[in-house]
Parts: sequence; C-alpha cells; structure tokens
Amino acid sequence: MATKGLVVYLMSGFALVIVSAFFLANGTRDDAKKSPLVLLPSTLRGSDTEKVWPELEFGWRVVVATVIGFLGSACGTVGGVGGGGIFVPMLTLVVGFDTKSAAAISKCMIMGASTSSVWYNLRVPHPMREVPIIDYDLALLFQPMLMVGITVGVALSVVFPYWLITVLIIILFLGTSSRSFFKGVEMWKEETILKKELAQQQATLVNSHGELLIDTQYDLLIPREEKTEWQILCLNLRWKRTLILVLVWVAFLLLQVIKNNLAVCSAWYWVLFCLQFPVAMAVFGYEAVKLYREHKKRMCTGNTEAICEATIQWTAVHILFCALCGILGGCVGGLLGSGGGFILGPLLLEIGVIPQVASATATFVMMFSSSLSVVEFYLLKRFPIPYALYLMSVSILAGFWGQYFVRKLITFLGRASLIVFILSGVIFASAITMGVVGIRKSIVMIENHEFMGFLSFCSSQ
Repeated sequence: MATKGLVVYLMSGFALVIVSAFFLANGTRDDAKKSPLVLLPSTLRGSDTEKVWPELEFGWRVVVATVIGFLGSACGTVGGVGGGGIFVPMLTLVVGFDTKSAAAISKCMIMGASTSSVWYNLRVPHPMREVPIIDYDLALLFQPMLMVGITVGVALSVVFPYWLITVLIIILFLGTSSRSFFKGVEMWKEETILKKELAQQQATLVNSHGELLIDTQYDLLIPREEKTEWQILCLNLRWKRTLILVLVWVAFLLLQVIKNNLAVCSAWYWVLFCLQFPVAMAVFGYEAVKLYREHKKRMCTGNTEAICEATIQWTAVHILFCALCGILGGCVGGLLGSGGGFILGPLLLEIGVIPQVASATATFVMMFSSSLSVVEFYLLKRFPIPYALYLMSVSILAGFWGQYFVRKLITFLGRASLIVFILSGVIFASAITMGVVGIRKSIVMIENHEFMGFLSFCSSQ
C-alpha cells in the first residue's frame, strides 16, 4: 500500500510540474517576442558551457571538499546511493567548478567509492545464507535499464529548463527519502521484537543461579563453518554473470564514444542513440524471462522459496515496474551526474531485499554505470585530472572505511536498519543541497531575464 502511495505521489507531482512548465514556457516565449530584455534560448546555459577549473591548492576550500567528500562517499556507498546529490553542489558552491565539470568529477568520486566498496563487500559473507552478498540476478535486471536511463537523462538535461530539473529532483528525493525513513522505522521495530524474543529464549536456558540448562531431548546445534577470506571471495564472485555485465558496459561505451564523434542530430547519431535500447533490452529481457519462468514453475509446484533476494512475485506487472524504475533511476543519474542509486537503493529495499544485500548490489551496479561515464568524460576532457584523482582517492578510502565501520556497528548493535536510515539521510541531504543550488541559480536566471522554457536538443548543444 505504501509503495502504491509513493508511486501516486511521484506521478501526480511530476505531471503537475511538467504541465506547469509548458504553460510557463509559452508565457516566456511570448515575453521574449515582446521584450528585448529576455535573453534568447541559445544564451540560457552559456555559463554552463564555460569551463571553470580551479587550481588544486591547499586551502579551506580543499579541506571542506575533502571532509564533505569523505563523509558523503562513506554514507553514500553504505546506503547504496553514491552521493552525487551532495558532490555536485559541493563542487560548484565550495570549490567553484562549473556545473558540467562538477557532474563529471562527481562521477569520478562515485566510481572510486563504489569500486572500493565492492572490493570490501566481496570479502564479506552473506549475513543469513550461503549465497553471494551481491544479487547478480537483480544486477543483470537493473544495470541495462539504468544505463539506458542515464542516456535519456543526459538528453533531458539539455532540453529541460534548470528550474524544472530542480523541482522534479526535490519531489523525487523527498518522496524516496520519506519512504525509506518509514521503512527503516518498520525494520527497527521488527529488530526490537526479535531481540526481545532472543533474550527471552536465552533467559529460559539459565536458572536462578546463573547455571546453563541444556534440554537433552534436542541435539546440539552444529556451528556454522567459518570460511576463509579467499573462500568468501570465491563464493561472492560469479564470473559468468560478471562477464555479461562487462560486455554490456563495453557495448554501451563503444556506442557512446562513436556517437560523441558524430554531428549532433545527424542520421548516424540517432541510429547509434537508438541502438542502445536493443542492447539493453536483450540483457534485461533474458533475465526477466528467466525470473518469470522460474516464478511460474515454483508456483505450479507449490514452492514458496524466493528466486533471488527479492521477495516479490515476478509477474509481468512487477517486472515492468522494475524496468521503469531502473530507467527512472538512470534518468536521475543523467540529470544530476550521480550513479543512479537514488532510485535503485530504495527500490531494492521496497521489493524485499535485506539492507546488506541491497547496499552491496546497488553499489555493484553503480560501479559499472559511473565508470562508463568517467571513461566518456575523460575522452571528452570534461574534468581536470589532478582534482579528479585527488577527490577520487578520498572517495576510495571513504568507501572502504565507511563499509568497515558501519558493518562493525551493525554486528555490534544487531540492527541492519542503520543502513536504511543512512540511505534516507543521504537522499534527504541531497534534496536540500540540490534544492538550494537550483533555487539560487533559478533566481539569478530570473534576474538576468533569461529564457526559462524548454530548449531544442539539436540547437542547444
């Protein structure tokens, strides 16, 4: 019920904002015809096209960027959301980068943090079963849709006015952060009940003198065999499925690199743009059909065991919902310069994945999507190498140590819901920071009488 409410909230909010944007766009065009003070659409994002690359020198800006980058990367990777909604405002407001360069460096930071987190998670056992902590079925299902969504999001970032992107992001982040928070509260209550039951069970095994009582009618439980770090690594790695994800990554990279060397809106440009969809649909369709058939097979035999970490029934409607959410997550990543985890992280929790696996799987998928953008931005020379390497090294350390400390804290407290609260906090903080930057920039555009409507994709690049 809560999921349906969130979907209704997002759909109604998005529809209302986009309809309002069309009315405002028409009004702005009329004003532009009547008044010479309104700047033409081609001048709308002139400031964004000018590269602003501050020098990497020790000072308060670098110190603040280091602290925010470390904390954002640590919390973002633990929550499985990356942290792009924090990095981009920090890089523009504190360090002084232009918006496009800030988005590119943000991708570098997400790639560094997610890569170190994946390396840490590969050496951590599943908390409940003898299976990998990364759900490769869900990774194969969501990664292609996420990459398609990023492509669409980048295109929409060119067309949509800045104020519209800001409002859509605020609506989305407030909805997902509040839903994640309430999900965390539910899990916290369930953990509290479980801890009380365990305490009562332990109390029944001890008499008034503190002596341990053993019921001889039950056999002693066989302790779980402790695995070495190498055995855990081998269990968590699935080479064939990882190879499929790498092949998808390479296919998207080649299409993007070739497309970027062509004239925008030329015939071959649109051919390569559209080729990304069948590539993504092939992998997504393979995994979706596999989950659907396995679900029907188990339903016929009366087997209620979950196919993967998600506890939902893999019906056609649910598979379509996951596809749309994957595309939406990618669109957000393309608009913000993030890895798409702001949708994927909460979605995995919503479909029943436990927090530890949701965090590991979302971070694993983000590693592919963010690294694809980093390679593309490097070829386009969209970020300064020294700053990118420095902040990426900070994120690498933050991703590893963030996972280490939070996992230790979860083990000590026995509350995996901490991951959900961290996820909710990062999304909410991103809503605030992106809102402040977006409102500030929109006010400047209004004061300068700049065009506030939709732009042409072909003429505005």
